[in-house]
Amino acid sequence: MPVVSRFYGIVIRMYFQQSEHNPPHIHAIYGEEVGVIAIESSELLNGSLPPKALSMTQEWIQINKTTLLKMWNTQKFTPIPPLQ
Repeated sequence: MPVVSRFYGIVIRMYFQQSEHNPPHIHAIYGEEVGVIAIESSELLNGSLPPKALSMTQEWIQINKTTLLKMWNTQKFTPIPPLQ
């Protein structure tokens, strides 16, 4: 699973497999915690993240939603700049 972005100790990954299920989502890893977050709604679908890490990840998703959805639909990896 390639790393799409890294910021403030959060690693963002996305699976690039035909078997990956909908809805479109990313995996955010912060230390030992992993959250699966929907791209369109920024809703936490599975797992857990500390509130601050979740908030920053949701902000990053909103900024990069178009690119993330394009990446999900085409399955072509593109690194995305970190949250600043």
